[in-house]
Formats: sequence, structure tokens, C-alpha cells
Amino acid sequence: MKYKNKKGNSGVSEYLIGNDSIIVKFRNGKFHYLYNGLKPGKHHIDNMIQLAQEGEGLNRYIKLHVRKKFYSKY
Repeated sequence: MKYKNKKGNSGVSEYLIGNDSIIVKFRNGKFHYLYNGLKPGKHHIDNMIQLAQEGEGLNRYIKLHVRKKFYSKY
């Protein structure tokens, strides 16, 4: 799903919500990043899903709280 990017300056371009997971694609990257309940954990996934649905704050949250704590990238 295309990220709404309400403020127009997000590095996130797309996301996909799954069961206890979120996949994020960034504008300047060729990879998709999978975050799930194992890594970085359910608390972060819940917050990331909420921000993705709101279309604001997801990139900042990733930079501040999860950084490279993704489960996998492909």
C-alpha cells in the first residue's frame, strides 16, 4: 500500500501490514524490510502499524526506535 506521507518528507514509500508484521519500502532503497513480533517486537510493530495507517511519523519512528532491528530484508 502506498504510504500517505501527509507531511511530504518521509523516506517511506510503501508498506504492507500482515499478521503481527509490517513490511516497509523506503523511497531511496531497493529493498523491502520485514519487521515482526520477533524483531523488533510486538510493541514496536503495533506502533509502526498505527503510524503507517495514519500516514505520518513512520520513518521517524523507525529512525528513533528500531533502526536496523528488522527481521529480514529482501
